[in-house]
Amino acid sequence: MTEPGDPSGGNGPRPRRMSRDELQAQLRSRRADIERQVRTTRAQIDQVNERIEARAGRNLVMATVFGLLLGVILIASLIFVKAIFVAFCAAVVAFATFELVRALRESGRRIDVIPAVAAGVAIIAGAYFLESNWRWPLLAGAILFVVLWRLIAQFFEKGLRTGGNLGRDLVTAVLVQLYVPFLASFAISLVLQPEGQWWTLAFLILVVAVDIGAYASGLTLGKHPMAPKISPKKTWEGFAGAGVAAVVTGVLLALFMLQTEWWVGVVFGLALLGTATLGDLTESLIKRDMGIKDISSWLPGHGGFLDRIDSMLPSAPVALAVFALFSVGGITA
Repeated sequence: MTEPGDPSGGNGPRPRRMSRDELQAQLRSRRADIERQVRTTRAQIDQVNERIEARAGRNLVMATVFGLLLGVILIASLIFVKAIFVAFCAAVVAFATFELVRALRESGRRIDVIPAVAAGVAIIAGAYFLESNWRWPLLAGAILFVVLWRLIAQFFEKGLRTGGNLGRDLVTAVLVQLYVPFLASFAISLVLQPEGQWWTLAFLILVVAVDIGAYASGLTLGKHPMAPKISPKKTWEGFAGAGVAAVVTGVLLALFMLQTEWWVGVVFGLALLGTATLGDLTESLIKRDMGIKDISSWLPGHGGFLDRIDSMLPSAPVALAVFALFSVGGITA
């Protein structure tokens, strides 16, 4: 008689139980299959990332993660403690100035690192602690400081430089101060205005939106180079995408953050579209002249500090000008 729970269905042969060795062999086989599938999937993902990185020129994952981290720090400091934002800006300017001076020295220019960084930090500190009418005297003092230092320092170096070489060194030292700390100081002036933290945040968001719009549309649609001799990866399709992103973001910021008219957002967005693109191309021209891809590799996925703020530098004074024209109270001293 067949028992109710008997799976054999009667007197048929019972299934043979696998030995321990057979079970382990089967588990090893399945594990090997899973590992092969994981390796294949990882290789496919790596190939996709390599294609994206080759076309975009940077590690997208690392750039996104690090960009979000910097964004959180900036937003928190702007909203809660402006002094932290100023300190953060001073640190970024110091690193960016150091990067630029070091790259210029490697290309043959004689520029002094410590005076350049010290003068840059002094310009940022002065923008925070001094009234706005001290901006130009402070800039003149910083320029005089780096020029005199170079003139004196060359007498203690081998190979005294005179004439054109010395002139190029001095002009380059001056341009470093104008390009990085002086332009960045306008962001400090903006954040110190009444409700200026929101305009500063808006201008930073707009610059990022321009960058993302250009990156996304250029990556997917880019065919026609915008400035092939300066930056081969930049395309007119990317510029068009950046324009759409700038206008849409500007309108949203004007209505919901700045509490102003929508058309102010259009003006703001288009103005920063121009300055952000100009800043990006300017740094590309500098790097191309020096024969380098990135100013440094300190920021994962972004290159260096200057690579990250190149679009923000010329946008800062324009953002302050837009604030002066369209804010309720205008600029205060």
